[in-house]
Order: sequence, then structure tokens, then C-alpha cells
Amino acid sequence: MDILWLSEDEVKSSLTMEETIEAVEEAFREHGRGKAQMPPKSYLYYQKYDGDLRTMPAYLEELDATGVKVVNVHPANPGAGLPTVMAVVILNSPATGAPIAMMGGTHLTNMRTGAAGAVAAKYLARKNSRTVGLVGAGAQARTQLLGLSKIFAIEKVIVADVSIERCRSLEKDCRSFLDVEYDLSTDVKDACNADILVTTTPSRKPLVKDEWINEGTHINAIGADAKGKEELEPTLLNRSKVVVDDIAQASHSGEVNVPLTKGLLTPEGIRATIGEVVAGKVPGRTDDDEITVFDSTGLAIQDVATATKVYQNALKKGSGTKLPFL
Repeated sequence: MDILWLSEDEVKSSLTMEETIEAVEEAFREHGRGKAQMPPKSYLYYQKYDGDLRTMPAYLEELDATGVKVVNVHPANPGAGLPTVMAVVILNSPATGAPIAMMGGTHLTNMRTGAAGAVAAKYLARKNSRTVGLVGAGAQARTQLLGLSKIFAIEKVIVADVSIERCRSLEKDCRSFLDVEYDLSTDVKDACNADILVTTTPSRKPLVKDEWINEGTHINAIGADAKGKEELEPTLLNRSKVVVDDIAQASHSGEVNVPLTKGLLTPEGIRATIGEVVAGKVPGRTDDDEITVFDSTGLAIQDVATATKVYQNALKKGSGTKLPFL
């Protein structure tokens, strides 16, 4: 038997954002319906290098798709010419357990995370949202904006980053798919004056203050994906409808992990999972004045659903390299 190997370039050519949003939305729906198996991701921490390595297995029963992603997060990597996040995804046959495909997972990770933000905003943001604020101007900010651009008629983007050069680079890149007004700043407060706010930093202290957020704002909190990370002031969470991607995982490593540990947020302060909202079990936004927060830690079901779409597209196109296994 053979394993199909797909490089990062082959993954890129086999996946659109529209397809990723569709796959991630279906994965969330299955999760909300209780049709997914997904243990919490496990971590290895490399304190010497300020990085970590994670394994993320999942099984989507209705899709009959299963696999595991191995992914790192090393914030200092760009200084060495490497991405902060790199990954590989292995797909297996649920019937036999045999590996059927292995693919680069770095672009896939960026895409499925951007798609998760788009799906969350579809259900939690105001339908007439036109302005997006981005805190952090790295690679994930790009795919977050790409995903949102498929759902909303965006007219203005406010980008805030400690490096104005990164802001300019992001604007230049994003104009290829969203040619609108861009305001660039080194002040986080400026980005908070938006209908949809997206935070994508590795911060371990709150960057977004409660007093800066207007009623009706939706926030995609993306950056906090490990213990001790947080981007939002805890009091902001207490006056918001907080929706997480997964209760156990978010409690351990999401935006809510520090406030929960310090007793600044109670478990009852978490209203639902995004899967429950997508499945129709819990309402999303119920009025234009409420503040909504989506706490995204990144789920293995997103990876498996997206990788399955990549694999199916690759088979249709005849792309990839077959590697002998048994």
C-alpha cells in the first residue's frame, strides 16, 4: 500500500478559503452534535527555546475521517527565517487504521484557523459589520481577514502592531484579495474601534482593555492557544457572551484559561461552544448591542476536516507523490 504525500505547495493548490470555511463549519456542527471524538491536544514545552510541540488527534464520525496533526509554536522562528507555526497532518483509514495521506500542515493550519474565525463571526457578529480591527499583523492576521472577507462586505481594516513595517506588509499582501481602506497604527486602542476585532498575538498579558470595546462588537480571540496566554482584559469577558471552540481545551489553553485560573471568570461565564451554536442548540448573537467573544484554541476536528478536503481534491487532480508503506 502507498501513502499520498502532499507538499505545502500542493496543499495550497488544493484548497480555497471557501472550501475551508465549509469544512470547518461542518466539523463544528458535528462537534456540537456529539458526533466527534477529540481528546484535548497534548503539549511538550521547550522552555530553553520558548516553544512547544503539540499532537492533535480527531475522528469525525459522520465524515468517516480521522487523523492527527503534529504542530509547533516557536515565536522566535521568524528571526531564523522560519514560520512561527509549522505542521504535518496524517490522515488514516478509520476502517483499518492505516495511514492514507500525509501533508504539510502549515498553510492548512493558517487556513482552518482563519475559517474558524469566519464561521464564528457568521453566527456571532452583527450581519451589517463593515469594519475589521486586527491586533497583530502576522501570517494569521492575513487568513483571518481572508476568511472574514468571504462572509462580510468589509469596507475598512484597522491594523495595529508594534511594527509599523509589519502593518504595511500585511496591507500590501491583503490588498490582493481585499482592496479597501486600511488604517495602520502601533496603538492597540485604534484597532478596537471596529465591528469585528481579531487578536492574533502570543501575548501573556492583556492587550485589549475593557473600556476600549464598544457595545455590539464581536471579538475573535485567536492568539491565546497555550497555558498562560491572554489578550483580553478579564472584565471584558465578564460583560460579553463568551463562546469557545471546546470547553476543556479552552479552559486549559484558551483566552479564558488565565481568568478561570485566577477566579476572574467562572465556568458559568462560558455560554456555549461554537459547535452548539452552529448546530442550533444555543443561539448566537441575539441583539445588536451585546458584545460577543469567540475563544479559538484550534481544534483537531478542523484539521481533519480540512485535510480530508485537501486529500479529496488532490485525488481528483492527480497531485501528490505516492510513497510506499507496506
